[in-house]
Amino acid sequence: MYKLILVDDESDVREGLLTEIDWHALGFTVADTAENGREAAEMIEKHQPDIVVTDIQMPFMNGLQLSEWIRENYPATRIIILTGYDEFEYAQKAIRLQIDEYVLKPFSSQEIIQILLKVKGNMDEEVAQKENIHLLTEHYRRNLPVLQSIFLSSLVTRRLPRNEIHDKLQSYSLSLEGGKYMVSVIRLDPKAHDERTEVTNPESEGPHTINEAFDHDLELFAVLNITSEIAGKYEKGHAFIHHDEVVVLSISNKSDPESLSQSTLSMLEEIRHSMERYLKRTITLGAGSVQDSLERLYMSYKDAVQALDYRLLYGGNKVIWIEDMENRTLEPFTFSDFNEQELVRCLKVGTEQEISMLMDQLFDRITDSKISYQEFQIYLLEMLTAAVKVAKEIQVDLDRLLENRVTGLGEITKFSHAGEAKAWFRALCLKLRNSIASDRESSYNRLVMDAKEYIRQHYRESEISINKVCEHLHISTGYFSAIFKKEVKMTFVNYLLGIRMEAAQELLRNTELKAFEIAEQVGFADPNYFSFCFRKKFGISPKEYRGGAKVQ
Repeated sequence: MYKLILVDDESDVREGLLTEIDWHALGFTVADTAENGREAAEMIEKHQPDIVVTDIQMPFMNGLQLSEWIRENYPATRIIILTGYDEFEYAQKAIRLQIDEYVLKPFSSQEIIQILLKVKGNMDEEVAQKENIHLLTEHYRRNLPVLQSIFLSSLVTRRLPRNEIHDKLQSYSLSLEGGKYMVSVIRLDPKAHDERTEVTNPESEGPHTINEAFDHDLELFAVLNITSEIAGKYEKGHAFIHHDEVVVLSISNKSDPESLSQSTLSMLEEIRHSMERYLKRTITLGAGSVQDSLERLYMSYKDAVQALDYRLLYGGNKVIWIEDMENRTLEPFTFSDFNEQELVRCLKVGTEQEISMLMDQLFDRITDSKISYQEFQIYLLEMLTAAVKVAKEIQVDLDRLLENRVTGLGEITKFSHAGEAKAWFRALCLKLRNSIASDRESSYNRLVMDAKEYIRQHYRESEISINKVCEHLHISTGYFSAIFKKEVKMTFVNYLLGIRMEAAQELLRNTELKAFEIAEQVGFADPNYFSFCFRKKFGISPKEYRGGAKVQ
């Protein structure tokens, strides 16, 4: 089913289209309707439809202005314009905006059905082309540069000498020149038990499920194919397969690390949306830290993998940036031992059961290896050092964690056998894990409080937006939107509108200001749109409210 939004300021036109057309039979779901362009923009941000059917002449924002906004923000969305013969003066601008189809008023339901089927056919063909198994297989054989992928894999997983990097780049005809670098890792989300994604096989009589058509390697290549296409559009470097995941190396010639991180996060969001749209598969994308040399790429890669661990807390189908998850003041701490890496993961995002299981594994190694007492103490010190560095990295109070830092550190010299040490370490790790979880929740509350305060101070400015709030808070919009909606139980747009409407009520009750003056004072550049929003929220006009009418 394709999602669709209807936009027309005439309610009888909207109702007629809803009732006279069997949308489900045509393969469409009408996600929402809107009576003007501004309302439609909010609906589009909420539902992200595949098709928008819109009239041209509407208040606040006409159909061509809406189409221009759609092309800038959701370029893949198809647009169908409803227009009259006297509106062909807009044709030149409509062609520039690449409107997909037109329907001339007055029109019959059969006419618009034919247009919808035509657009749907084009979309089906586009999806089928991306899903075609034979095209993917041929593309895989012709374009997978094995030697380049092996080198890039080694570049992101370990520190290579500069001269070796230079020689390999020349040998494999790779250009990685830049001032800043960033690594991202894409991981396929687990499929639901009954999830079946259909792809078209032209030599068969019907569709096959992706489970039947793809083996794991080919499915992974489908992810690589879409990622490479989008990364090429952004001119952001290279994408390759490493350890059953797709790795993206972003490169920038600018010295500003924020420029690279923000453009990379935008690219990853487009990759995520395209995977869901074309392959009906969800992915989680971990974004690492920005580094200033190829020799330090391995640090960004480890950060990206670490960011993926937060999928356990926030769920899949997301872009997760390590800088959003952890407020780190030190250089990223890297471990050469797998068990140390697992300990860090459990402390940050693991459950109590996982910590207990890891303690069993770590201390079973001590018992099985039969190491000396001195080696036993060194082993415990290495474990404690890893835990303490995590505490310091997340800015947990060490004295509170160890009750007394000096006597706490001295405990490791007093254990007579592994059982005592395991019980002490388990209690310590559980305490640290719970402290990290509590601090994370507190940081969410502080973030939302700061955002609310900023909104209260700036709601009178018509230019206020979620991007400005995020610039003030120095966080990404995707992370802020998820946290704000989780904590406040509403979107940023709805919360801002609520603040403005409360202020408008106060001014209407206690001042003699005219409606257009109140509109300006509460952040509306257009007084007509202010009246529209006020009536929509309270069921009465500003004038009726001032006259004593009760809100509905």
